[in-house]
Amino acid sequence: MLDEFAREEKVVSSVPSGLFIGGAWRPAETGATFAVEDPSTGRVLAQVADASPADGMQALEAAAKAQASWAAVPPRERSDILRRAYDLLLERKEDLALLMTLEMGKPLAEARGEVVYAAEFFRWFSEEAVRIDGGFTTAPNGEGRLLMMKEPVGPCLLITPWNFPMAMGTRKIGPAVAAGCTMVVKPAEQTPLSLLALAGIMQEAGLPDGVLNVVTTSNPAPMMEPMIRDGRARKLSFTGSTAVGRKLLEQCADQVMRTSMELGGNAPFLVFEDADLDVAIEGAIQAKMRNIGEACTAANRFYVHSSVADEFARRLGERMAALPIGRGVEDGVVVGPLIDAAARDKVASLVDDAVRRGAEVVVGGASLDGEGYYYPPTVLTNVPEDAVMRHEEIFGPVAPIATFETEEEAIAAANDTDFGLACYVFTRDLDRAFRVCERLETGMIGLNQGMVSNPAAPFGGVKHSGLGREGGRVGIEEFLETKYVAIATKS
Repeated sequence: MLDEFAREEKVVSSVPSGLFIGGAWRPAETGATFAVEDPSTGRVLAQVADASPADGMQALEAAAKAQASWAAVPPRERSDILRRAYDLLLERKEDLALLMTLEMGKPLAEARGEVVYAAEFFRWFSEEAVRIDGGFTTAPNGEGRLLMMKEPVGPCLLITPWNFPMAMGTRKIGPAVAAGCTMVVKPAEQTPLSLLALAGIMQEAGLPDGVLNVVTTSNPAPMMEPMIRDGRARKLSFTGSTAVGRKLLEQCADQVMRTSMELGGNAPFLVFEDADLDVAIEGAIQAKMRNIGEACTAANRFYVHSSVADEFARRLGERMAALPIGRGVEDGVVVGPLIDAAARDKVASLVDDAVRRGAEVVVGGASLDGEGYYYPPTVLTNVPEDAVMRHEEIFGPVAPIATFETEEEAIAAANDTDFGLACYVFTRDLDRAFRVCERLETGMIGLNQGMVSNPAAPFGGVKHSGLGREGGRVGIEEFLETKYVAIATKS
């Protein structure tokens, strides 16, 4: 039996390190590579191809050439490919989870969960592929018929983030494949290995050459802009920061390109005086600590009714302090490292800022010494409104708590942000639950639960949190165009 280090080396070395273009693996045009780092140690895991703008254009050319033939493939065949890929993901769950933990840092238990979650997008969209339909009706005046047809939007550009490196890939690739679209995927430079492994699985599942192309690069902007402005790509799907999303939208406007954007969040977590605190604490741990807090849906601002705030803070602090910290591959670890030094330093800066402005530390509050990019689970109370973390994504394991007195005050505080991705509400009053949920300016709400993500549900936000939805029945619509045919009929 391999020792753990040897197994890690074997899993990493099994992943192709080149660009995947037109069904073939090859190096970057210039021969350049860049390093992928293990955030738990800082050591280099692998060197992968560093694509140039010319490589990106070759990938777009491959996708454009394959589009017509792929669109003509029967829906059942597209469905079967996704179903085979689903099976392969589950068969290789352990190796894929280890690979993800090594390049991203999340504990193995969470990585296994992400592989299953990622696979579910393929299963869901394999079922949606055979249910694409349009419509047929009689014109209102009775003179003619109206036929509505659904067609693939065309070649797509897909940009995935580092925090969920496999699930965000399948959430975009699944509906594109189901709809009959070809694509070029650009994974995050911090975590390209999971997507490269996924490309190999898609090829093994029978996806034709050129349908999926993967280009890895350490400098995305110069590579992506020519592809966006070229005109052959007809859709861009991006998951990442709002700042980058704005730039991409500007570039897409030139070609009037269809877009879907899953951008930043600033999720409020509301605990009313009648909430079941056991349920609220469990929800807080889930909403805050999933993925080490590095999630756009992570609870970012805790607003707790003053009558239960002290007990909530104490109990949450006790739970957070008890979470084991370490390399994600170690047994029992719940809190792994943040993705890189910049992420850790940002979290530390936000905590320091809040404390300077009067926040009190219940637990945590200082960076850890040693190798890797660790920051301990942290709970702060009396976090003032002018603290920077009340207005920016923390993207780390920090729970800042403020109090409220009335329902109106809680709703106003929750909505006082440019973002509107997710929100969490804890109350046992059904009337209040409906009132609050209807007034919150957000795309998703967890009511008495700390998890909103589900392949069968539409994921996305409002305001500066993005455009469009991924997953659910509407997820495939993002990759389809509607064609209308007016039919003359004789009476």
